[in-house]
Amino acid sequence: MKFLVEDTIKQYEQLFSMNSDRDRQNYFRYSMMKPFEKMWGTINVPLEAKELNGYDVIMATNMLGYLDVSETGTGKKALEKLKEIQVLETANNTLEDCIYFMKENNLSINADKLRLGMYIADPKKLELQKNYCGFGGIPGFIQVSIYPNSYNIPKIPAVIAHEFNHNIRFSYFDWNHGDVTVGDYIIIEGLAESFAKELYGAEFLGPWVTSFDKEDLDYSIEVIKDALDVKGFAEVSSYMFGDKISVKQGYKPVGLSPFAGYAVGFQAVQSFMKENNIGIAEASLLETKEIMNHCGVFIK
Repeated sequence: MKFLVEDTIKQYEQLFSMNSDRDRQNYFRYSMMKPFEKMWGTINVPLEAKELNGYDVIMATNMLGYLDVSETGTGKKALEKLKEIQVLETANNTLEDCIYFMKENNLSINADKLRLGMYIADPKKLELQKNYCGFGGIPGFIQVSIYPNSYNIPKIPAVIAHEFNHNIRFSYFDWNHGDVTVGDYIIIEGLAESFAKELYGAEFLGPWVTSFDKEDLDYSIEVIKDALDVKGFAEVSSYMFGDKISVKQGYKPVGLSPFAGYAVGFQAVQSFMKENNIGIAEASLLETKEIMNHCGVFIK
C-alpha cells in the first residue's frame, strides 16, 4: 500500500514565519489541511466556514486539541523538539511496520493511499491525554497531535498503530455517529490499543488504558456493562471519555474516570483474545457482539 507522511516540519516553519493570524489560518486551512479535505468532508467539516466565525477546520482542530495557530511561541518550542526526535522518520518507519503486519495477515485498508500528518497539540487541552492523541476513523487518513515530552515521545509508534487499526476496522465495518453503541465504541478502541500492544508492547500503550487500577477498572466495567446498548454519539461519549471531559463538552456525566470506555474496551478485547486463542488480526474483523459475548468481562 502506498503511503505519504506530510512534511509538517516544513509546513510549521512556514506557518510560524507568518506575521498575522489571518495568514497563518489561511495557510493552515489551504496548505496544511487541504490534503485531508476528503477526510474533513466525510465528517462535515469545511476548510472554511461560509459565515464569519462559523464551524470549520480551524474550529474543529482547536476543539480536538490541536495548538491554535496564534500560539507561535509555544508552537516553535514544540517544533524544535519534533525536529530533534526526527518525528517524521518515526512516522515513516511505523507505517512500514503496520503495513507489513497488515499484508502478512491478509488485511486491507479501503483506500488507494494512506496519508499521515503529525501536528502540534495544545498541552493544556490534552493534559488528561498526556499531551497526545490521534484520529484514524476515515480509511486513508491518520492525524496525530502531540506536544512532545518525555512521556509521550516513546509512545508515538503505538499511537500511530492505534489509529492504523481504526483504518483497518472501518474498511470492513461502517461507522455511524447516530447509530454507534457503547459496545461498538469500546470494542473499536480496545482493538486499536491491542493492535498497538501487538506491534510495540504493553509498555508503550496510552494513558487511556494504563492509568486504571483494578478497583477503578472493575467499577468502570460494572457501570459500562449496563450501558452496552446505549446509542448516540453524545450519550456514548459520556461512557468513553468519562466525567471530566463529558462536562467540558456538554455531555451528561455518568460517574466514570477519564477514558473509562477505552480501558474497559482494552480489557474486553485482551480477555477475548486470551480466552479464545485468537490474535489481533483475526479479532479486528469480528463483530462487536462476537467479542463482547465471548470475552468473559460482561457477565451479569
